[in-house]
Amino acid sequence: MRVLFWGTPEFAAPPLRALIGEGFDVAGVVTQPDKPVGRSRSTLEPPPIKRIALSESLPVLQPEKPRGETFMAELRAMAPEISVVVAYGHILPSEVIALPRLGTINIHASLLPKLRGAGPIQAAIREGHAETGVTIMRMVKALDAGPSILQVRTPIPDDETFGELELRLAEMGALALIEALALIELGQAPETPQDENQATYAPKVDRTMARVDWNADARTVSRIIRAYDPRPGAFAMAKSGEVKLFGSRVAAGVTRRPSGEVVAIDANGMTLACGEGAVQVSSVQPAGKRRLSPQDWARGRGITLGERLF
Repeated sequence: MRVLFWGTPEFAAPPLRALIGEGFDVAGVVTQPDKPVGRSRSTLEPPPIKRIALSESLPVLQPEKPRGETFMAELRAMAPEISVVVAYGHILPSEVIALPRLGTINIHASLLPKLRGAGPIQAAIREGHAETGVTIMRMVKALDAGPSILQVRTPIPDDETFGELELRLAEMGALALIEALALIELGQAPETPQDENQATYAPKVDRTMARVDWNADARTVSRIIRAYDPRPGAFAMAKSGEVKLFGSRVAAGVTRRPSGEVVAIDANGMTLACGEGAVQVSSVQPAGKRRLSPQDWARGRGITLGERLF
């Protein structure tokens, strides 16, 4: 089966490696353009998927937008039988979706129709879901609304961060993709329509979502911190400025204190009071600095006991 792969971030790497490792004929890769990095913005950094493609001598296309006659001609020249999309970063036009003989399928990091959209992994943690998973679905023009071919479920442990869950789901998606392609090749792939009445939406993460509300209960605050760990990092404001918080868990034995108050700083981390209960964080990152232990931050006069974060 000749596969055209669409993807950009590290999340898409395990599926691409699985296709190559399983001997699929990968016609090429479509990914986003290299991005300028550094203070001068003069250095261009290729997406993770481009680096893999080049190491495997695969053709790479990097259009600003996946449309236009020139781009369509390049796709036709690759002659894919099927397209596989994993976190590519652009909505594909109908003519692109329909170009391969077997159409286009997508790996989505949720149990569709729950959590359609760009931020399903963060939303699953933030909203306190007991489980999540990956869905292999047939792509249609509507966002994440195509019929499901295969789903794989997994529980979400109470202490799992976004980064940890993202890594697990990427590996699960790779295995599920290979299974789904085998079913498609045999003509035995079920396609189950999604129940629109059960659909929910997980929007792209923005800065406002990552700010901690200390009036919430400890479980909610802990979920917010874990949902954006390691990136972009949940944050609060201290007297010394913005600080990001990582490695959260619900702390036991803290009586009612003002929300956001620093209750303790020790070798285990920093304990902060919430609207109900408290959370403990294992590391912090003041604006413009590297990650620190709360003890190191305190020694640098970044925070004191009894101070409140907002």
